[in-house]
Amino acid sequence: MPWRGGGDLASVSAPGAGSGHAEAYPAGVLSIHAEAELPPFTGVSPFTSWEPFQLLTLGLIAAVVLYLWGVRRLVKRGDAWPVHRTLLFLVGGVGSIAFVTLGGVGAYDDVLLSDHMIQHMVLAMLAPICLALGAPVTLALRTLPPKPRHWLVAALHSRIARVLSFPLVSFGLYVATPFALYFSGIYRFSLEHEWFHDLTHVHFILIGCLFFWPLIGLDPLPGRWPYPARALLMILSTPFHAVLGLTVMQSSSLIAGSYYPDLHLGWADPVSDQRLAGGILWAGGEIVTVVMLAALVAQWMRSADKEAIRIDRRLDREDAQRARDGERRSRETTLREREATWSAASGIPMMDEPTDAAPSGTAGSAGPNDQATGTDDPTSPPSDVPAAPSDPTAPTATVMADRSESGAQTR
Repeated sequence: MPWRGGGDLASVSAPGAGSGHAEAYPAGVLSIHAEAELPPFTGVSPFTSWEPFQLLTLGLIAAVVLYLWGVRRLVKRGDAWPVHRTLLFLVGGVGSIAFVTLGGVGAYDDVLLSDHMIQHMVLAMLAPICLALGAPVTLALRTLPPKPRHWLVAALHSRIARVLSFPLVSFGLYVATPFALYFSGIYRFSLEHEWFHDLTHVHFILIGCLFFWPLIGLDPLPGRWPYPARALLMILSTPFHAVLGLTVMQSSSLIAGSYYPDLHLGWADPVSDQRLAGGILWAGGEIVTVVMLAALVAQWMRSADKEAIRIDRRLDREDAQRARDGERRSRETTLREREATWSAASGIPMMDEPTDAAPSGTAGSAGPNDQATGTDDPTSPPSDVPAAPSDPTAPTATVMADRSESGAQTR
């Protein structure tokens, strides 16, 4: 199969073959300072070569300053912020991005495809995971003034945010991006144009954040999936890294065409370096996936423990309420029993006991006067009319009976 350089992969000359002097870069290749003078890449190269003067540096500095400002505001008002979140965001997130873009890895990223793959893995996987675990959105919601906080909440619940944070959408972008980049002319264009090369770095970070934030992030996001679905989606992304890595390793054409051979680096073989790049992509994707799954399972277990604690507290509250209700009913029963015992001993009915007398004023019931006389005479005076006062000088019925009896005996 012909490769993009115009010949077969087997016809690529070995490094250092031919003339002893490096040929000039082909037209359109970026003239980076003394690219041909870079020493061979070794284990110490990432720590010895630095290119801090980049546009990305300003963004990283702004992220660090804003995050630390938020943490300081929380501490000043007496609120706590976990130290491990700060370390994950600043060291694992921003620090790793700076290391692979401003450090030695960034100095060799347009010279060695294997070095670029290391950069790719960090920017698209490792850094987004650490940034998500740093919970910067939660920190912003707790520290921003009311108006900016309202804007942030509105942005999080906007339609664009809902679409981009939907796991299947971010999964498609995350899987399709490397295939579209490495198996088209986009990657070579990024090597030949520095501004587009920097945009590629930003693209890797954004795609990684869109994919990992809904899966493992701690910040509030709309439409977050449950943990089993997140773990399944993460597992489904694993084969794509393997397929991409194997495709790069076994490809019969060089990635970016003649770009790497035309650099004429005496210490680098483009063919061997491409095989190494495919292996890094394959193995790195597997390692990061395993770490990601471990973190996801740990979050899942903590969430299950918190849910169990919430359920236990709710059940405890319900049990306590039932116990209080039982004690109240027991006290009421005991009180009724005592009242019933006292009522039986004293002959005084309890207040809530029904009396034998029918209530007055009801239809068909006898009034007080009717009850006394035993008649239903409508001419009887009403109960509310007072009786006529009796004459105190009039003899009673008993005295009159005694007088009659004594008179009869005299006769």
